[in-house]
Amino acid sequence: MEAFRVSHAVSSIPLKMWQHKVQGQRNLHPPLDKFRMLCGRKKSYFVAAVCIITLTSMVTVSYLRLQRLSHQPKVIQEGSKCRGEIANSTITPLKDNKTFIISPYFDDRESKVTRVIGIVHHEDVKQLYCWFCCQPNGKIYVSNAKIDVHSDRFGFPYGAADIVCLEPENCDPTHVSIHPFAHGNIDQLPRFEIKNRKPEPFSVDFTVCISAMFGNYNNVLQFIQSLEMYKILGAQKVVIYKNNCSHLMEKVLKFYIEEGTVEIIPWPINSHLKVSSRWHFFLDGTDIGYYGQITALNDCIYRNMQRSKFVVLNDADEIILPLKHPNWKTMMSSLQEQNPGTGIFLFENHIFPETVSTHMFNISSWNTVPGVNILQHVHREPDRKDVINPRKMIVDPQKVIQTSVHSVLHAYGDSVNVPMDVALIYHCRKPLQRDLPRESLVRDTALWRYNSSLIMNVNKVLSQTIL
Repeated sequence: MEAFRVSHAVSSIPLKMWQHKVQGQRNLHPPLDKFRMLCGRKKSYFVAAVCIITLTSMVTVSYLRLQRLSHQPKVIQEGSKCRGEIANSTITPLKDNKTFIISPYFDDRESKVTRVIGIVHHEDVKQLYCWFCCQPNGKIYVSNAKIDVHSDRFGFPYGAADIVCLEPENCDPTHVSIHPFAHGNIDQLPRFEIKNRKPEPFSVDFTVCISAMFGNYNNVLQFIQSLEMYKILGAQKVVIYKNNCSHLMEKVLKFYIEEGTVEIIPWPINSHLKVSSRWHFFLDGTDIGYYGQITALNDCIYRNMQRSKFVVLNDADEIILPLKHPNWKTMMSSLQEQNPGTGIFLFENHIFPETVSTHMFNISSWNTVPGVNILQHVHREPDRKDVINPRKMIVDPQKVIQTSVHSVLHAYGDSVNVPMDVALIYHCRKPLQRDLPRESLVRDTALWRYNSSLIMNVNKVLSQTIL
């Protein structure tokens, strides 16, 4: 009906006056000019519908244009020196104590932005600004941030968030400060280094991201076995977001750090928030789930975006085990060839209960080491009707925008579920189907293909750390 009112108002103006009015406005508002020409001719439901759609589209485009303009960086100060203390902590709280900054990353896959990985309260944090200090002219730019809280909070009040800011056009800032206000003193704000500024050739093919190690972790033997399996399968780097672990585990980590395999990211999230070791808010009513695992996974992807061809997202008790290929490299080469344009590969999780063991590979020197010997657990739980097995992933990090634990939330390109006959996740842990008798389990000795190399490598590590 609005279209009819517009048509009626236009047709009531004398013709010459109307023509003169339209002619005078044509250069200023060409879309409105076309709108009047279309909607001023005759009254019909079809024309009315077209006019409403056209007007809605024009308003939407104008709104989006205004929104983008509102996010453009603005100069608020000139001739300054880039001061402010550089933040060195993995998790840095802002003064509101509702926003926690992990790390900013340069991201030019769509436009020139700084993407800050953080944790925010999903209701209380409404507005943030990026403060860029550009050298050598000393101009301070302030950019209105888009706060994108990830959709998979699982009911917790705090969640992973992307704080995204357009960068100044004629500046490649090296640091950014985050502030709830567009005005203030930048010298009093912590500065964060913007990573991934310079593109570099990949230094490794596979990086494994493990988040998060907590609960005084002491499953030493299984951890060593998993690390050595990752190396056998092709991993050159393992990144661990460590909250805490046992003294014995610290010795093992020290060995792998000195070897160059492990990179430790300190993860003291319980110093800032009430953390849960469970996945859903209703289970214990804390601030954030599973020690901020989702935030750590997203940070790990961006941290390795320019240095690793693939990123493997799994827990320390999980191994993506190829069944048709000897290692990850040949498997991924085949999968990419079969699935061009795909950047997300999802593998099905299968439980090998630690409560069911075999007498094989009962190595006496390992019996004094705390933890599970995975070589003795080769019976997996069968699939359950109407229950979907969760998945973990190998991803091309440059195609990921946001990830969750078992799937990617936003990405460029496609995702593919890898068939179980190509690979599965060997997950040795407490059983999910506790009442199943042994004969109902599926004997699966695929892991034993690697037993010779695995035993030799584990013995080497134990001899240099524990035994």
